[in-house]
Amino acid sequence: MTTDTSTDMTTDTSTAPAVVGVIGGGRMGAGIAQSFAAAGSTVTVVESGAEAAAAALDRIAAGLERAAARDRLTEPADRVLARVRTARSVEELPADADLVVEAVPEDAALKATVLAAAERAVSATTVLASNTSSLSVTELAAALTRPGRFLGMHFFNPVPASELIEIVLAPDTDDRTRRAALDWTRSLGKQDVVVKDSPGFASSRLGLALGLEAIRMVEEGVAEPEAIDDAMRLGYKHPMGPLRLTDLVGLDVRLAIAEHLHATLGDRFAPPRMLREKVARGELGRKTGRGFYTWS
Repeated sequence: MTTDTSTDMTTDTSTAPAVVGVIGGGRMGAGIAQSFAAAGSTVTVVESGAEAAAAALDRIAAGLERAAARDRLTEPADRVLARVRTARSVEELPADADLVVEAVPEDAALKATVLAAAERAVSATTVLASNTSSLSVTELAAALTRPGRFLGMHFFNPVPASELIEIVLAPDTDDRTRRAALDWTRSLGKQDVVVKDSPGFASSRLGLALGLEAIRMVEEGVAEPEAIDDAMRLGYKHPMGPLRLTDLVGLDVRLAIAEHLHATLGDRFAPPRMLREKVARGELGRKTGRGFYTWS
């Protein structure tokens, strides 16, 4: 943890951005929108179709109801939800947004296109952030005319409950943008880890290495998934084992990250055959009902 991020979270007075845009209303995008709305921000979620936009609002509403049931909101859920609106295109982002977070699938070309369109839609002072978990923030910045106002803000699933945001700095990220991202992280009641842009950053690189080795152990018949997970959970005090976490993240997401790190960092990140086969069969984890575990 960097020395300038040690503020006591119980006494922090950081202010959430007044106006936020979130591009993508899937599980991660909805969680990001929920978190900022709960902190007081007015949030616009961009989803291209009416059905997708309605589904995003439903995810946010359900998340707020869960938070309210756990006494984690400071005001009624419906009042928080009233601060969230949807838009059908990036061009409809509020021009006065303080922050726009891109949370579309892990495809570098798609992310670059979306970020460039967002930059054109907002003011020169808006901070743009990518929620990528592994793609090069430096390469994404190359699509922008104002790379100093861009950085990575890697949120973790489930976003509202997670305590961490990994702040990823590209070489051109300016100090105002870095400080704003740290302030906004604290305003959400979360802590930051600041890293320089590198394949997989810190969290995905280490987490994937553990997850891939766990998959190889299952593949080799060393132990069943439950035993491997229990070994890490009980022996090393991980909140959950690497295979259950893979199911929650999504096997397809893990495979995409593994392929990217394999290409950039070498054979130690080569995806195991079992991972490729499960993805090919549609066994993607919790979202499809089956991965290394069966989900109801």
